Amino acid sequence: MTMVRRFALALLVLMIAGLGLLALGYRNARADPVVRRIAVALPGWPAGARPVTVALLGDIHIGSAAMDAGRLDRIVALVNARRPELIVMVGDFIDGHEQGSAVRLAPALVAPLSRLRAPLGVVAVPGNHDHWTGVAAVTTALNRAGVLVLRNEAAARGPLAIAGLDDRPTRHARLATTLAAVEALGGAGVMIAHSPILGGRPSARIRLVLAGHTHCGQVVLPIVGAPRQVTDPHYRCGAVRDPGRLTVVTAGLGTSVLPVRFGAPPDFWLVRLGGVRTAL
Repeated sequence: MTMVRRFALALLVLMIAGLGLLALGYRNARADPVVRRIAVALPGWPAGARPVTVALLGDIHIGSAAMDAGRLDRIVALVNARRPELIVMVGDFIDGHEQGSAVRLAPALVAPLSRLRAPLGVVAVPGNHDHWTGVAAVTTALNRAGVLVLRNEAAARGPLAIAGLDDRPTRHARLATTLAAVEALGGAGVMIAHSPILGGRPSARIRLVLAGHTHCGQVVLPIVGAPRQVTDPHYRCGAVRDPGRLTVVTAGLGTSVLPVRFGAPPDFWLVRLGGVRTAL
């Protein structure tokens, strides 16, 4: 075999291997999400109130090759089958960066998300991609689906006071305003935010933060880890404990940039909340 033929054969093998990896990554990205569970005892839990299971969903990125209305509909059915009392969604409903593209993409969210079922409702905050592509169109679509969108606001849901912080990466977060809003409500405080980095320390009222944004790295390689980090690696994934605070970071449901995942499967969390005599 000549040198040219050997080179051509080696190149062909590399191309086939590369295509195989892309196909595997794409399959991983469109797989059913892993269901993760955690139980959290919250200070300030109202006396006599029963525990509440909160489903944490994030980073849908509708419009990417990894997420369409059909796949989102299947995920909604999986969430509903777990019967959470409350569902929270932590931003990046839209894929891409093109200003105004949410007008075209957001309507695909309405039918699947309108089928979410939870006695205490569905609450959401926007993410950076929502602001880049058109947060007004995203908010309209979510409202049509029966989702309450909080932007530096708070809402009471059963025994919980939900603080909804707007997106920090696009500089729309107003932490002081959000904390003031939740302080006006009774119940155990929980903050939902797109980014796990809040831009300041929340008050003692907030001991639990539910967030997304990181995709848990999306591509996490052996030894090397995650080549691309969108935030402090401390908050890359999962249940992160800091003094006086627990942050739960979901890997999300969709993908960003490339529709592939390795070592960081899509997921959603079931967070079981109840009372405690002492602080976390």
